[in-house]
Amino acid sequence: MSAIHIVRDYPHPPAKVWRAVTDPALIPLWTATGAGARPEGFATTVGTEFQFIAEPKPGWSGIVDCVVLEVDEPRLLRYSWTDHGGGETTEVAYRIESHTAGARFIYDHTGFTGTGGFFMAQILGHVRRKMLRVGLPAVLDDIDEAGRLRPSSSLRRQA
Repeated sequence: MSAIHIVRDYPHPPAKVWRAVTDPALIPLWTATGAGARPEGFATTVGTEFQFIAEPKPGWSGIVDCVVLEVDEPRLLRYSWTDHGGGETTEVAYRIESHTAGARFIYDHTGFTGTGGFFMAQILGHVRRKMLRVGLPAVLDDIDEAGRLRPSSSLRRQA
């Protein structure tokens, strides 16, 4: 079985990181460095069914169907992940911990099986690493402690 495991430390409080990764208005800003997915119908309530919608690509509709499985705000969000066209269901978990001068963000995407799953984990892993290395830090730097984009934010054009 293949998986994606990424650990990143950010010089921001855990509550701010939580807000950036769970606010539907902010999510597309940090995912823009990947496929640019926006959540439709997302809420941090167990049982919520939602979709991530991105630009379609050859062989992919751009839609992922998800269900929120577990929430422990501001420490844990876990949801299922299934390509809208079918296929196996995998799981994504965001874990946020206090760490030195900020927060440690742990991203896990598990449940990939077989050769196809191995390659999917490789492709998605590359994209997720970039989103967490480039996209999320930019959003964290451009939002205030309440999670609102600063008036001078260059990200406002994307919002």
